[in-house]
Amino acid sequence: ALVARLRLAGLAVVEGFFGANMAVALVNDGPVTLWLDSRRR
Repeated sequence: ALVARLRLAGLAVVEGFFGANMAVALVNDGPVTLWLDSRRR
């Protein structure tokens, strides 16, 4: 439902699978970059 509404609003939306290996791109445009790691140690 959310993805469909975002697409209707004209936004480009790409879907994936939770936990799957995905290629992501990052553009550092600001004074701070936060790196979040969800794996428990």
